[in-house]
Amino acid sequence: MQKIRKGDKVVVLTGKDKGRTGEVIQVMPKEDRAVVRGVNMVKRHQRQTASQEAGIISKEAPIHLSNLALEDKDGKPTRVGFKLLDDGRKVRVAKRSGEQIDG
Repeated sequence: MQKIRKGDKVVVLTGKDKGRTGEVIQVMPKEDRAVVRGVNMVKRHQRQTASQEAGIISKEAPIHLSNLALEDKDGKPTRVGFKLLDDGRKVRVAKRSGEQIDG
């Protein structure tokens, strides 16, 4: 089970976007990276195709999972732990508040 999943709200801990928050769009577990909406924006030159115009576009680049932390209910970063429930399910738990993370 992964600590950070698609749809989670995360806080950037280091780098040029330190302190910014966003939603995880995509997780790449083999590379230990995630794409976060509005964070780590880069400019890319786009060649003209039948469906798209030419020009310089901004898009999100992947960011390493070690530079991300889950956002707790108060908006501050928290670490993630795991807990086994009585019915045998394994769930994620916020270390800061102790609350179960939805999902």
